[in-house]
Amino acid sequence: MLSNKTAVVTGSTSGIGLAIARAMAEQGANIVINGLGDADAIEAERAQIESDFGVKCLYSAANMLKPDEITGMVEMAEADLGSVDILVNNAGIQHVAPIEEFPADKWDMIIAINLSSAFHSMRAAVPGMKRRGWGRIINTASAHALVASPFKSAYVAAKHGIGGLTKTVALETATHGITVNAICPGYVWTPLVEKQIPDTAKARGITEEQVKTDVMLAGQPTKEFVTVEQVAGFAVFLCTDTAASITGSLLPIDGGWTAE
Repeated sequence: MLSNKTAVVTGSTSGIGLAIARAMAEQGANIVINGLGDADAIEAERAQIESDFGVKCLYSAANMLKPDEITGMVEMAEADLGSVDILVNNAGIQHVAPIEEFPADKWDMIIAINLSSAFHSMRAAVPGMKRRGWGRIINTASAHALVASPFKSAYVAAKHGIGGLTKTVALETATHGITVNAICPGYVWTPLVEKQIPDTAKARGITEEQVKTDVMLAGQPTKEFVTVEQVAGFAVFLCTDTAASITGSLLPIDGGWTAE
């Protein structure tokens, strides 16, 4: 389905991003993965994608805090793989604290990685997509692009910003065969979610188990974490011709969270 396409997926050395990269490779796309982690583990994942799906898979160590490196990642993909047809902005970090205790450097970092990096990658990738008359941009937002939660000022602000950026670029590219959408997952069981549990427990004065049941899943009527495979399947669908008229949308996959 995605043969002869190239997908760049930021923040894809684990969790949602890795699942999306593998799902797109399964459909025949060449892949650029990106993110942090143990070098040997990243190389193993990169090689596994090539072995499992018979596609090319490159790794970019581009730092999402550095615009020049983000642009360089897109340029590398175009030079080495021929194009960037699909861009998935998935890189993200989290910090949980009351506003009066929220460190300013954490705010700056979360805005840079969760929001500004998507601007820089889209700015670099859109010209090539326009020349080819086809492109798919998928931003991993969050239910927090649609609703807020306490103690997550930077994350919620960044995800609301991703929503606005998605709509704006969708309008700018609508006549060029390019779609731009944001997937808005509820709580997905990933390393990012797991790491925020102790801080949330501390901020709220409850146990870590209560964070899972009474905070995270309290707002998801299904009472189940969304899986990375479900998010990845949704991303693949948005790359199909069936989804060609879906653009500028913030699309929940949240177990009913934002329906309430």
